[in-house]
Amino acid sequence: MSSNWGVSRVAPILLLISMAGSPAFAHLPIPPKQGEIGRKAVQESVPNFTLIDQDGKPFQFADAHGKLILVTFIFTTCPDVCPLLTGKFAALQRQLAATKRNNYLLLSVTTDPQTDTSAVLKQYAARYKPDYRHWLFLTGLRPQLAKVWKAFGVTVEKSGAGQIRHTALTTLVDRRGVRRFDYYTDRWSEKEILTDLASLDALPSR
Repeated sequence: MSSNWGVSRVAPILLLISMAGSPAFAHLPIPPKQGEIGRKAVQESVPNFTLIDQDGKPFQFADAHGKLILVTFIFTTCPDVCPLLTGKFAALQRQLAATKRNNYLLLSVTTDPQTDTSAVLKQYAARYKPDYRHWLFLTGLRPQLAKVWKAFGVTVEKSGAGQIRHTALTTLVDRRGVRRFDYYTDRWSEKEILTDLASLDALPSR
């Protein structure tokens, strides 16, 4: 009996040790703060910024005014929440295309510029069959990206080889460039986003 008890105690410890060195721990999501769980209504203007898209072309946020913009933060070597978020964006794009809606833009912003060059982002994006007219994958120099992360309230921390912690935020921006809804973690549904998109689309653009 005592021998079995010892094995049952040791096995989970060995499992944790083996997992700690595995790629699954490459992404360490930052736990949400109080009030940062689920959907949250906000009213914050997004300052203009310039980054580089998956084709190496400059993207300026101000040029997207007049469209509804959904922004999320990912990195290509992330094994857990980032692929889920990117998959949700792909599902949203399919649904928006099915309803022939074109007045929108999806932005996936990297949190790992050291790895995620334009070429790497394009290779990553290809798995999700994006329509690049409406979905861009953005990178840039770390100082440029740091300003963007800060503007959206996203914390990014690098701690060791390939280990990155970042706030799992997706946010919806209206046609005037104002953040209206924040969605934390990957628990939001496509239906929820589509409902919020429709509500903002019904508002006057000015």
